[in-house]
Amino acid sequence: MGAAGLGRFQASRGALRDTLTAVLTRREFVAADDEDFFAGLPATPAVFVLRPLAAGAEPYVSKTQNLRRRLRRLLGAAPVGAQNGTQVGTQDGSQGRRLNLRERVAAVEYGEVGGDFEAGFTLYRLLRKEFPEKYGERLHLRPAPLLQLLIENRYPRAAVTTRIRSLRTGGAYFGPFASRAEAEQYASDSLDFFLLRRCTEELAPDPEFPGCVYSEMKMCLAPCFKGCSDERYAEESARVERYLESGGHSLVVEIGRARDEASERLEFEAAAAAHARLEKLKAVRGRIAEIVHRIDRLNGLLLQPSHVAGHIALFRIAGGMICPPIAFDVSGRGVKPETKRAKGEAGENAVAGSAAMGNAGLPAASASGNAALPAAGAGAGAGQSMEARIRELLRTAEVVAPRSAQEWMEHLAILKRWYYRTNKVGEIFFEDEPGGAKDAAPEAGAGLPMRRVVRAVGRVLKGEQPAGDLSETAGDYWAFRAKEAGL
Repeated sequence: MGAAGLGRFQASRGALRDTLTAVLTRREFVAADDEDFFAGLPATPAVFVLRPLAAGAEPYVSKTQNLRRRLRRLLGAAPVGAQNGTQVGTQDGSQGRRLNLRERVAAVEYGEVGGDFEAGFTLYRLLRKEFPEKYGERLHLRPAPLLQLLIENRYPRAAVTTRIRSLRTGGAYFGPFASRAEAEQYASDSLDFFLLRRCTEELAPDPEFPGCVYSEMKMCLAPCFKGCSDERYAEESARVERYLESGGHSLVVEIGRARDEASERLEFEAAAAAHARLEKLKAVRGRIAEIVHRIDRLNGLLLQPSHVAGHIALFRIAGGMICPPIAFDVSGRGVKPETKRAKGEAGENAVAGSAAMGNAGLPAASASGNAALPAAGAGAGAGQSMEARIRELLRTAEVVAPRSAQEWMEHLAILKRWYYRTNKVGEIFFEDEPGGAKDAAPEAGAGLPMRRVVRAVGRVLKGEQPAGDLSETAGDYWAFRAKEAGL
């Protein structure tokens, strides 16, 4: 990276820290008063930072399911001898080595969280701030496999990748997939319906070139030896792009129309062949997870438990980026947003000039020392339905834009890790694209299945498992059938 690039990178980091709004609750640690210190800590899930006594030493950053219990283990008096920050032996006589930082910690900063997803996302943002050069080594995030359509190439092709080259790249990325093998299988099965090239070389078309096996099997337009015009290949590339953007729906409509037209002409063999292709296509579509979208149009709403009683946490997904959580009062009796005066009174418990994460989604410290997420105000929610209150929150929510391709990949990796878990907590819903306009910026939440979202709010609040994804009404069912038929 050149000097100019490094300067822009450092300026970007500075801008990130300048926009920090969330704070951690801070408590000074005095070993002589440790019991009072531990008694004042919440026994809830949290992320925390242990600030060292020694100047220049690295802080200890982690998450836990029970903050009081975890800090009692880390900062409690050693039952036997303590050597070099480790505790040797236990009170019951068993031998072991346990980390003990009692003599090395000056203060503790913490933020309560509602569940594992919020804890992991908050920890990511905190580590990214505390260790900007090596946070990736501590997180062990696996990049999400993506399917890239290289549309900036003279002869576009599809390729599986785990890397977004830059925010200015001309390619379109689709995903995230559970694994690279799944992405490759989807690409191979999908390209069987098209005549797009599968070779990876930069083509210099030569009529003398013998071609490849795909051109011989009539599965490629063979631009390598000018088997087609550039205009014809561009048309095929556009068909592939529409297929990927619509999740295969564009091709379902195309093949279904061809089948019906063949039937009307009494060409039953052609109609049967089209029907066989349609059944094969439906099988391919059925194996793809609902989360797979063009990533810059991956919009949705993730519902998670909240540490605030009677609330759930709403995470808006905008363009593949995870936005800060909002505490949603299910009963509609939310606390009004914190005023500047209240924030000033809470300053005694908060980190002065907080170094908490930008857009981190960390809870703000309240005057009582308990963290609270931004919540829907009682005045704003009075007399409104739950659907209307959720839409209003999404409309006014802070939207996060990726500052770099690396940050975009990290958010996708976090989302992919949660989504493909066998047992996951919370539910997610994705927005449809109203009108299908590529460059339009639809209103937040406009394409969400709000009735299903409202039902899911109650399930997440009660800790119940997601229900089956059924049509909401008979009208929804017939609208779906009409959409499948291309009407």
